[in-house]
Amino acid sequence: MSYKEVDNVVLFPSVKKTLEDESLRALQEKRYEEALDKLNHLIEYHASSHEIYIGKLMCLMELGNYKDAQDLCEELTANKDEHYYHYLHIYLTILFQTSQYEILMEQVEYEFEQNNVPELLREPFQQLYEMSQSMKIDIQNDYSSIHIDELHQAINQDQHKKQWQLIKKIRALKVSPTSDMYPLLENSQIHPVVKTSIMQWLVDCKVSETISIHKFDVSLDITPNQISKIEDLHEYQLAKKELEIRMVNNPSMQQLIEQLIYRYFYVIYPFKTLNEELDLFISAAINLAKRYLQMDIGIEEISEDVKKWMDSIQMCDSLYLSIIEE
Repeated sequence: MSYKEVDNVVLFPSVKKTLEDESLRALQEKRYEEALDKLNHLIEYHASSHEIYIGKLMCLMELGNYKDAQDLCEELTANKDEHYYHYLHIYLTILFQTSQYEILMEQVEYEFEQNNVPELLREPFQQLYEMSQSMKIDIQNDYSSIHIDELHQAINQDQHKKQWQLIKKIRALKVSPTSDMYPLLENSQIHPVVKTSIMQWLVDCKVSETISIHKFDVSLDITPNQISKIEDLHEYQLAKKELEIRMVNNPSMQQLIEQLIYRYFYVIYPFKTLNEELDLFISAAINLAKRYLQMDIGIEEISEDVKKWMDSIQMCDSLYLSIIEE
């Protein structure tokens, strides 16, 4: 009879006691595979207990089978029984040993917010949290250093798309930019889309230094911690609202035009360009979308000012798509 066929079978007390004693002896003598086999027998026969599961977790961890140990911990903690915090302590230890620092920190933060952690475990949980935080920072710095070296190499080789991808990876690590990044914003060899990504990084990190940026033959001194994110720019919000008014009955067209508008603002960021020409800008975006869709837009009726805006939006769209794949 296989162990999968024992749902309604109950072990005789003597057999159960023998398996428990033999598994404990094997565990004490560090014969973990043998101990795990006997513990699994007990679990299969529904003769498990808190001690049995703790023994199984110990075996799995000693055998390096952290995936199964983690899965079992997650299953046991889901029950929220009286042994919850014992299982949770093992679970956090597994997370630490497998370098899952972010998950560990989130779990500890959650437990402390619930304010139910036993006093005896508060210090061990806090220590695991602090060690994870330190390890996470070290790993982030290591990866950041590697990516920055790769970024400088990509700059030397004029690999614009790779530059943008590397900056995206560095931003995801949430490390602060070093001052050697600042001159890239003035470097005429750096793609404007790449400069936008660097600017976003500086804004994310709330850099308080005044920094110069050069795009499209125009220079600007900016302080990143005083600059809004692209999505929050006043001009961008005004453009979206105006578009919604004009496209109230055409949501599919509105979506395409919104893409064109966002790409325009992304490429020129952090410069302001609309001034008092919002109506012309929206008209240009609408007409350009119609051109892309090969709709009859009556090109001869478009003013020269709108045509200029169409050229600017189209240029930004091309620059954006040359780096960012959507």
